[in-house]
Amino acid sequence: MSLLTVNHLSHGFGDRTIFDDVSFRLLQGEHIGLIGANGEGKSTFMDIITGKLEPDAGNINWSKHTRVGYLDQHAVLKQGMTMRDVLRTAFQYLYDMEEEMNHLFARMGEVDPEELGEILEETGRMQDALTTNDFYIIDAKIDEVANGLGLNDLGLERDVHDLSGGQRTKVLLAKLLLEKPDILLLDEPTNYLDVEHIEWLKNYLLAYEHAFILISHDILFLNHVVNVIYHMENHRVTRYPGDYNEFLRVYEIKKQQLASAYQKQQKEIANLKDFVARNKANAATSKMAMSRQKKLDKMDVIALDAEKPKPAFHFRQARTPGKYLFQTESLVIGYDEPLSRALHLAMERGQKIALSGANGIGKTTLLRSILGEIPPVSGSVQLGDHLHIGYFEQELKTTGKNTCIEEIWEEFPHLTQYEVRASLAKCGLTKKHIESKVHVLSGGEKAKVRLCKLMNKETNLLVLDEPTNHLDYDAKEELKRALNDYKGSVLLISHEPDFYEGIVSDMWNCEDWTTRVF
Repeated sequence: MSLLTVNHLSHGFGDRTIFDDVSFRLLQGEHIGLIGANGEGKSTFMDIITGKLEPDAGNINWSKHTRVGYLDQHAVLKQGMTMRDVLRTAFQYLYDMEEEMNHLFARMGEVDPEELGEILEETGRMQDALTTNDFYIIDAKIDEVANGLGLNDLGLERDVHDLSGGQRTKVLLAKLLLEKPDILLLDEPTNYLDVEHIEWLKNYLLAYEHAFILISHDILFLNHVVNVIYHMENHRVTRYPGDYNEFLRVYEIKKQQLASAYQKQQKEIANLKDFVARNKANAATSKMAMSRQKKLDKMDVIALDAEKPKPAFHFRQARTPGKYLFQTESLVIGYDEPLSRALHLAMERGQKIALSGANGIGKTTLLRSILGEIPPVSGSVQLGDHLHIGYFEQELKTTGKNTCIEEIWEEFPHLTQYEVRASLAKCGLTKKHIESKVHVLSGGEKAKVRLCKLMNKETNLLVLDEPTNHLDYDAKEELKRALNDYKGSVLLISHEPDFYEGIVSDMWNCEDWTTRVF
């Protein structure tokens, strides 16, 4: 059974085409991985099929009575609601059903026997639906999912207004999973999850009986949970049965076959053109030349897709700093309340350190406290001599009006336009991306703009907060190489061990310091 049918979908932004005549069907029970390089339109596709964005052409048809659940990281969470309150709203339709059922029960003493029979049949159906959808064990189901995603550690009675961006995303994901829709739409759900909770989500999706579409650049995660790959490339969407590894195998074979056919055809075209050029003026051979020309005119010429630009990151080196980059003295981090015990930390020149630990325990707060962006609850931080810091935040601070060129120029006004364009191109951005406003870019493209800023700065300490969020596979691999080659020091937060284990020399487990109870 087809849950979703997309017919002849086309869409673009200005003169930049995203989709061109795309058609496909989503079948019941399919676990789809939606993949493609940054900027190919994965999140735009989600916006179109959920009705948030109107396509330029084509139509989207959901089958009747299909319940769609979308992980919308921009959903509003009202101040005054606790996390448990929000999670209970996943069952609102069941609460409404119970209320309607109780209303029917109250009418039973007032109706004639015929209508009573109809009411009994309807209330019986409702009772079965409530039981099937776990209505009578709602709090147990909430605790199960909340525990799997680490929300119980934060306290389900906590006001949602006090949550960080990552914690907020976890609440929305938990609510979505509790709703058990006919199809889940998940846009990079692992970005704000730590390793333990990624493992829980992996097992949950493996056992999920309904369909889902998952956008992710986490190859290990994809390989575990999907059975179909939809690959977005050059304005098209192509279906590949199997996991990511199987897609890659078939994709490479098709690519080689196309390249071989292209070379063979180009050779034939060259021979035909040469024959026509040499024989069209000769009366004895002009008919043969015309025949060859007709063959050329009718030929369906194979066109190879243009190669996407690959990023080439390189971080400029500042002068050598002192022996100690920073030292903390009885540092207690936090906002209204402490998030850590008193910390006595030191980072030496040449170290590359990853901070590990569950979300919400203060890893980002520690980075910002060391950098002096937020005051400590108590204690102090002493920065070393001759320190030149490059800081990659999770979110880009921008007005939304700047183009990519203007965004770089504001920070580096001494660069020529050619140098700015070349620098952005080295980060894997195309000409159209470079000239676009930053706010219309994908999450991965925005991350590349932030990395471009770091590349144009001389640094001897890179402080990176989840730099791989939204980056595609090629960009992650290139960033890993660049950080390995970087002669300065690195202080890094990442939820991807596969990324940082080949880079760092030391691990700091923040769970050893936190005041949070786990």
